[in-house]
Amino acid sequence: MKTQRVLTGITTSGTPHLGNYVGAIRPTVRASRLAEVESFYFLADYHALIKVGEPARVQRSTLEIAATWLACGLDPDKVTFYRQSDIPEIPELTWLLTCVTGKGLLNRAHAYKASVDKNTASGDEPDNGVTAGLFMYPVLMAADILMFNAHQVPVGRDQIQHIEMARDIAASFNHLYGEHFTLPEAAVEDHVATLPGLDGRKMSKSYDNTIPLFAPREQLRKLIMGIVTDSRAPGEPKATEGSALFQLYQAFASPEETAALARAYANGIAWGDAKQMLFERLEQEIAPLRTVYDELVQNPGQIEKTLQAGAQKARAIATPFTARLRHAVGLRPLYAVAETPKRARAGKSAAPSFKQYRENDGLFHFKLLDADGRLLLQSTGFAAPREAAQTIARLQQQGNAALAELAPLLTFQGAPDAVAAALSHFTQPSA
Repeated sequence: MKTQRVLTGITTSGTPHLGNYVGAIRPTVRASRLAEVESFYFLADYHALIKVGEPARVQRSTLEIAATWLACGLDPDKVTFYRQSDIPEIPELTWLLTCVTGKGLLNRAHAYKASVDKNTASGDEPDNGVTAGLFMYPVLMAADILMFNAHQVPVGRDQIQHIEMARDIAASFNHLYGEHFTLPEAAVEDHVATLPGLDGRKMSKSYDNTIPLFAPREQLRKLIMGIVTDSRAPGEPKATEGSALFQLYQAFASPEETAALARAYANGIAWGDAKQMLFERLEQEIAPLRTVYDELVQNPGQIEKTLQAGAQKARAIATPFTARLRHAVGLRPLYAVAETPKRARAGKSAAPSFKQYRENDGLFHFKLLDADGRLLLQSTGFAAPREAAQTIARLQQQGNAALAELAPLLTFQGAPDAVAAALSHFTQPSA
């Protein structure tokens, strides 16, 4: 039985590079083979429109990234593999989330702040050249994640903020309309989540310092030999700390191989020899995948069929879930007004429910409401949303048995028997 959903996407704005492979593709392909994991992979072509104004480039990148996923071992029969723009429910959810997202939250997004800071430094208007797409990027990303209620999202360390923002947006929606969204968590490989490029900065198309994942053998070797190093001569000890070459090698090598290169650094290995070691290690892993990739890109029609089949699987989840969300926010057929019992209209839910929310002091709280919307329990403030969610989970799983231990964190607003009855709703077995 699959108990965890993992979701990841790559923006279709360029050719896949080693950073994409190490930070997103390789770890999630491995995870997709785990029996308990339900995996979602998507081509983020809506995101590409934020920064790419070349239609042919977006289309070509979509082909290349799709072929990359498949060449690296993604099995479309065992995962949900789709193109973002084939799921019309995603932009609809983006609007629903936009209506509960504070502008102040978006003002703090790293990409937007970087653009404003750059404009300010150059004496331009703060929002010069900033599109609404760039500003709203975190909401679209939240919609990608929340549409499928992903538990974990593999990201680079620089993307953690977006997952935190998705959690905040989900919590705001849940507070207003009931518990619909799972609060996602970022999954980061500590040592290789952000891979350095040819110049030592983060490998990024924005810096033009990437190493294409499936570059031909000789081009790959030429790029490796061009990695920036310091001026230490052969025989001089070299530091692994801050060495882009060493970090790249570590991302592909075993612990024993990495330790051997560290010793070679200490013993003064020549930079040319270290680069040759990196090239050979990369080629060992990538060459078999490159062969499959080259065959796939020559057959785009087959890849399109694969993506359309994936879209059908994704929409089998997205369509009914969106219908539920539409009903939750009040986008309902008018005949439902006459059919809704008065009691149901008086409260927000027909069953006891937990609501998680954030106060102005920045702390996270939750409350327990009965079926008529009356407040039964109020929590103290938690520093992180995860702590509040974990406490809710304990109450839902253990019910009244957890009350004594959790009492210091709770304030009773309703009668004890009413609290007990509400908690029993979560713990009693399903019919």
